[in-house]
Amino acid sequence: MLCLCYVEPENLTGALEFFLLGFSEDPELQPLTFSLFLSIYLVTMLGNLLIILAISSDSDLHTPMNFFLSNLSIADTGFISTTVPKVILDIQSHSRVISYAGCLSQVSFFNFFGCLDSALLTVMAYDRFVAICYPLHYSVIMNPHRCSLLLLVSFLFSLLDSLLHCLMVSQLSFCTNMEIPHFFCDPPQLLKLACNDTSMNNILVYFNGAIFGGIPISGIFFSYYKIVFSILRIQSSGGKYKAFSTCGSHLSVVSLFYGTAIGVYLGSAVSHCPRKVAGASVVYAVITPLLNPFIYSLKNRDIKRALQRLLNRTVYSQY
Repeated sequence: MLCLCYVEPENLTGALEFFLLGFSEDPELQPLTFSLFLSIYLVTMLGNLLIILAISSDSDLHTPMNFFLSNLSIADTGFISTTVPKVILDIQSHSRVISYAGCLSQVSFFNFFGCLDSALLTVMAYDRFVAICYPLHYSVIMNPHRCSLLLLVSFLFSLLDSLLHCLMVSQLSFCTNMEIPHFFCDPPQLLKLACNDTSMNNILVYFNGAIFGGIPISGIFFSYYKIVFSILRIQSSGGKYKAFSTCGSHLSVVSLFYGTAIGVYLGSAVSHCPRKVAGASVVYAVITPLLNPFIYSLKNRDIKRALQRLLNRTVYSQY
């Protein structure tokens, strides 16, 4: 795996390897942890793959919202693939070592896919805003060209966040303590291990969080602010329910993603127990990609019907 912005570690003063301590060193818990993470990874990959196949194979689902949903599923598979396979491999091989280049790669891709998730959720909130507030102009505003442009902006926005994190970590010097009390290379934990002055790096971490977290959250908040006021102007209660129900899946995913992400972000700043932060990070980095396809498939009748047709075709093709 190559880092998006690999920089030669000229200022590295220690060994070019880190040790990921993970969750527990108890040998009796390793088989359980291995089975749990392997199961979660396989179910996540299968669920997101089914969402992508259902949308791509059904022309009735070729809508802007489903276009962004399929890309969200791709981002989720990349997000969980950045960390979980390494955890599974470490348990299986009884080795917790990760190279300096591997750590930079993990930081780079983890932040890229995490930020891409955030950006796509913001774009999907904008889609719901247009659909509810400007229904007659929806097809004109959310045309294929604009959808592609929004996806490109999300990609570039995420790439910039990834590059900044990767460059920041590449400037750190490490001495003797190379143990990371986490299951992946988390930038805040790497800052605590650095033996050079990290005051500017800490400021940069919170600045990145404010920009690359604040802009998407502001966009989602503004979209739903407009949506709520638009729904309140609808006279019938049935019309209000129908309008708001189209946002149910998206709101659930947003709450899960940002609720856990903000909790981990604040927890890493105030908690003196890194293992607790690592445990909370599982919800953000592992459970969220697992639940996203279930939330959208359970609350979206069109997706459920498309999945049923896809499964039926697969079964009938065997005979």
